[in-house]
Amino acid sequence: MIQNIDQYSVYWVDLNPTQGAEINKTRPCVIISPIEMNQHLRTVIIAPITSTGREGYPTRVKISVNEIAGWIVLDQIRAIDKTRLRRKIGDLSLEEIAKVKKIIKEMLVD
Repeated sequence: MIQNIDQYSVYWVDLNPTQGAEINKTRPCVIISPIEMNQHLRTVIIAPITSTGREGYPTRVKISVNEIAGWIVLDQIRAIDKTRLRRKIGDLSLEEIAKVKKIIKEMLVD
């Protein structure tokens, strides 16, 4: 199992099996849960990344991390077992992190 999972890191994640409109297959995902949770729980909170995003969606953040370019799908946040994590791709930039935090706050706090 992968150790030292940092918040706002991007990993390849196996999301199958899924149901209905959930995003599926092995795809890049951003770790949303804080490092304190990641160190002590067997699950992490993720947001999947899609390459077929649409400009103007209020719950999507455009990113580029190493070989991955696409949109973080913040309307599909979910908890997953750490065994679904595959390989680390990289980390979000400070600008991308600020955008993610802003949207999560607007969606879930305000």
